[in-house]
This record gives sequence, structure tokens and C-alpha cells, in this order.
Amino acid sequence: MPSAFTVADLRPVDLFDELSDAELQRWADVAEPVDVGAGRVVVDHAGEATGLWLLLDGVVRAELAGPSSNETIERQHAPTWLGAIAVLTRGGLGVRVVAETDTRFALIPAEHFRRFVFEQPPVTERVMEVAAPVIQRVAEVSQHRDRLASLGTMAAGLTHELNNPAAAARRSAAQLAEALETVNTSFRAFVESGVEREDAARLLALHAEAMDSKRACTVLDALDLADAEDALQDRLEDLGVPEPWAPAEPLARANLSADWLDRLADAAGPAATPAAVRWVAASLGAISLASELEETTTRMSELIAAVKSYAYLDRGTRNEVDVHEGLETTLTVLGHKLKHTTIALVRDYDRTLPRVVVNGGELNQVWTNLLDNAIDALDGSGTLTIRTRPDGGCVLVEIADTGPGIPAGVADRIFDPFFTTKDVGRGTGLGLATARQIVVDRHGGSLTVDSSPDGTTFHVWIPVRPAEAA
Repeated sequence: MPSAFTVADLRPVDLFDELSDAELQRWADVAEPVDVGAGRVVVDHAGEATGLWLLLDGVVRAELAGPSSNETIERQHAPTWLGAIAVLTRGGLGVRVVAETDTRFALIPAEHFRRFVFEQPPVTERVMEVAAPVIQRVAEVSQHRDRLASLGTMAAGLTHELNNPAAAARRSAAQLAEALETVNTSFRAFVESGVEREDAARLLALHAEAMDSKRACTVLDALDLADAEDALQDRLEDLGVPEPWAPAEPLARANLSADWLDRLADAAGPAATPAAVRWVAASLGAISLASELEETTTRMSELIAAVKSYAYLDRGTRNEVDVHEGLETTLTVLGHKLKHTTIALVRDYDRTLPRVVVNGGELNQVWTNLLDNAIDALDGSGTLTIRTRPDGGCVLVEIADTGPGIPAGVADRIFDPFFTTKDVGRGTGLGLATARQIVVDRHGGSLTVDSSPDGTTFHVWIPVRPAEAA
């Protein structure tokens, strides 16, 4: 059966520039014709590397999968070739190839390509020469997009975390303004009702007594508080105080009695009693609101400090770092992923560990990748354990989850660039590859994993001092 292609058909492809006609004829003899229409997918992201694609006519584009759309990283015009590295490594192409125009390919089956490329050194050299910058470009785009995705996830989580205390602070501030206005109007009511100097002094003393009781009282349980509110509300009704349920709650929380209320009414007189009650209740409320404002703004400051520490915004490239600080700030940043789950978080820290000289921002990327993967593996329930201990001249950090474990045959590849077990659009397979590069290549440490159906544990060894400083 005659070949579908001639040497003249394949000669324009620069992969064959150094081959003789006789050598190229071997390629033409095994080449299979493939025509792909405009807009059709040539190879999908997870597509198997079936062979070397020789683009003889047309234009194709290479895309990386994204959460909502695909990102074009390169366009290739005929005559050219693609898929060589995927065939040689027996992995996936890592990108999706789409025909932008009607295209014509000559497909060299994988088994023939692998044989030819090692039998013909000029082809090997050309593959290596062209593939290196392409791989680097794909990695750069993927890492950049993963960083942006991580920042987006972190920003969304922090926005949620900050929104709660911010909303509480706004609410408390508005209520505090109302309380202060009530205090002001109460003083006017005292003047207008003709409260005498001696009675005013008694009112101030009763006010101070109420404030002291508020500061000293313990939290009442729900049943006791409800009973106290009912008793005070009944007495307030007897005294003719409008809307008695409103002041009853803060008075009860301050552990004030009906006897105290009677003394207040005696000092204020019938005309000023409602104003006196509102005055004391508003003052008690202001104390609680001020405390709430302090708590919420403190929480906001803690979150901002966590982000600053996480990103090491105010520090140089390498610093002495407490690994526990990095782990805790990373947990804060990822806190939104733990909310509304039943995941138990166990900290087994050796607080006597020495500080390590590292790039803190890079190390936090490692914790983020490992903790994020562990949380995803638990799928809302289980146990996440973080252990630290010394090991020789290193600090050892172990991040363990009780998830289903890494599938058989996958553990050996999880640190490979572009390898991922996540759905298309959820990951590019660079998270663990980047973590290993940071730990091993940049800090001279080690990163390994143990996994079984009962769970997975990542082991990270970080030298206390970098090799050049040892």
C-alpha cells in the first residue's frame, strides 16, 4: 500500500532539516493523515500522547484550562510540529490544541517517533532545542495563573472574614451613637422635670452602682437572664416606663434588682423616672457596645497582620523565621475553607524549635499548597494534623490528613509538573511541583509523601541554616 505522504510533503517541517531523503522517507512511510476542521479540538488537556503531530497546513492554538475559560498561550502556523515531549515522557500534552483554520496533519505514531528520535540524533537535538523554551513558557503562564487564582481565593476568603467584624463594628457604632443621644436627652428631661441637686446626686450614685455591677457581674445563664428580665419588665410597667422590654434586658444583664429600680424611681420622681431608666440602660448598653467595637476591630487588625505576615510585605528576601508563625498565618488565610466543615484541626507543635533562615513568603506558598490539598482531600470531614519536630540539622513539618489517600500509581508522579488529579480548571499540576522546587532547589531541604487508604502525610525538611551559611 503506497504511503499517504512523500518526502516532499514532510520536508518543509524544520524538525527534518538535517535528515537525508532516505532518512525522511522512513517518517513518510509511517505517517497517518489527519484533517481537523476550524474550531475543532485536535488534542484535549487530558488527551493521551498518541504521536507526533506534523502540522502541514493551517493554524492551531495551544490553550491552558482555566476555571471559567481557557487561556491561549501560543499559536503555531504550518509547517511545524507539536507533541514531541509528551510522547517521549509518555505523559499528557498539558495543553489543549484547537484548530483555528482547517488543518492538515501527518501523525507519526508514538512507537515510531520514539524509535526514530533516538536513531537520528539531529531530530533529538532539534526537539530539545525547541521544547525547552516552550515548556518554560507554559510553566510561567500556569504558575502566574495559579498565583492569581490563589490570590483570588485568598482575597475572597479574607473579604468574608473581614466583612463580619466590619459589619459588626458598623452596627455597634450606630447603636453607640443612639445610646449617647439617649444620654443627652435624659439630662434635658431631668432639668425639665425639676430634679433637685440632692436627688441628682443620688441618681449619679445609682448610675455608678449600675456601672460597677455591670463590670463585676458574671454571665447569667439563659434561664436566669430570662427570669430577671421578666421581673424587671413587670416592675418597669408598674412605674409607668414606656416600652419596658427595651431597658429590661440591659438592666438584667447588669444584674440589677427590683430594689435598685425602686431606689432609682424614688430619686428621680414619677416625672423623670422613664428618663432615668433610659439613661442608665443606654449607659450600660454603651459599655457593651464599646467592648464589641474593641473585639471586632481587634479581629480586623489580626487578619490584616496575618496577611502582612503571610506575604512578608515588610521583610527582605531571607530572614530568620518561626515555622509556626508561617503555619498559623497560612491557616488564618485559609480559614474560610475550614468554616462550615467538621474538620478537626490538630496542632502538635514543638515550640522549642529554632528559627530557620528562609524566604518566608516562598515557604508560606509551600504551606498553602500542602494545607489546601489536605483540606480538599478531607472533603468537609476528618482530621487535619500539623506536626513539627527537630530532625538532625533540619526542622521537620508534617501535614497529615485522614482523607482517602493518593490513588495507586499516582504517588510517584504528584510532584511532576503539570500532573494533577483535580478536574480540568481546578488545577494545573504546578502546586506540588512548585512546593518541591521551593523546598529542595531553593532551600536545600526535602519533600516526601506517604499515603494509604487511611490518609496522606507530607514530610517537609527545612535546614535551620542554608548550606552556604552552615
